[in-house]
Amino acid sequence: MNISVQNVSKKIKNNEILKNISVEFESGNIYGIRGKNGSGKTMLIKAICGLIKTDEGRIIVDGKVIGKDMDFPESIGVLIENPGFPGGLKAFDNLKVIASIKNKITDKDIEEALIKVGLERDLEKRYRQYSLGMRQKLGIAAAIMEHPDIILLDEPTNGLDDESVMKLQNILKTERDKGALIIVVSHDFEELEILSNEIYQMKEGCLEKLH
Repeated sequence: MNISVQNVSKKIKNNEILKNISVEFESGNIYGIRGKNGSGKTMLIKAICGLIKTDEGRIIVDGKVIGKDMDFPESIGVLIENPGFPGGLKAFDNLKVIASIKNKITDKDIEEALIKVGLERDLEKRYRQYSLGMRQKLGIAAAIMEHPDIILLDEPTNGLDDESVMKLQNILKTERDKGALIIVVSHDFEELEILSNEIYQMKEGCLEKLH
């Protein structure tokens, strides 16, 4: 699996959010992207997902151009900004709705994802009763439950305690070792240092490799 970002630029109301970005991502790696709010890092993730159309350049996933050959990558798990689910449903039911789209996984797979993120004690609560951390855990579970080829997480530790952060790190390292291509966006450099094979800095729409 390869993601090739080639000379990608994006403007919103004459504000250049992404400035001629070119970068390559390969399977079996965790990539960290750090940057302040408004630096463009979330916009880059949205572009890779196919959620926004770029003004210039192209994004190629395994030889297919996003927005031309396909609308979005075929095997992808995403957590962008604050996760949102129907408030009246419990955790399992929310994930079941998402899983029914592709119908690739079993109920057991959904249950295992909920246990991995640490929601096993909260299965009888409805989403509207969830704390910020619990909502974040459910968003992570939705992103990883199908073991996708690509996992994109935007500020995934937001609202998580130390134990939950460690669980997330273990989940991502396991998926990486299975061959997933993982991109984690965060303002926390130490968090990215622990997880990432390569780290990039996003600043005013420009992307620079740190190491």
